Amino acid sequence: MNRAEALRLLGLDDDATLDEIKTAYKETAQILHPDKFAGNRKLQKRAEEQFKNLQEAYEALSRGGSGSKARSSARSSSHSRVVELESKLRGIAAARVQLQQQRDAFIDRRRTGLMLLIGGAVAALFARWRIPWLAGLGGAVAFWGGFDAFTAHRSVGDLTKQINNLNNEKKQILAELEELE
Repeated sequence: MNRAEALRLLGLDDDATLDEIKTAYKETAQILHPDKFAGNRKLQKRAEEQFKNLQEAYEALSRGGSGSKARSSARSSSHSRVVELESKLRGIAAARVQLQQQRDAFIDRRRTGLMLLIGGAVAALFARWRIPWLAGLGGAVAFWGGFDAFTAHRSVGDLTKQINNLNNEKKQILAELEELE
């Protein structure tokens, strides 16, 4: 790809500076990135082709007259690492959303279990002398609610640990991205 084609693809003029090239590349990459079209395989395939063209244009412009092949290769390697880390960040964000939804469901389940425990215990106490079978049923409901609340509470704790691990991993990736940029 020649300089004129690359500039046209990025929407830049002939006198574009390296900073303008980088900015145009980053903006266009955000628009065309294939991961944005994960739900539609046809669009994702087209975005992959466009993204490859975009990368080729950026490489042609960033190395054109600005230094040795070694620096260009290092820039390309650094750029691919940035793309990889950004992809990991998107994966972490998606996983975090799923874990939070699961945790919220278990929090609701824990709350329901506690309500069953309290309601069953109250029913068992009040029905103890007058309606023995209702007292037995209340005791069973209380036991079941307590057990469900306990297991849900453990799941909430496990999911919270996983979310915290993802948050720590995100911090590490963000720190590495800052070093690369």
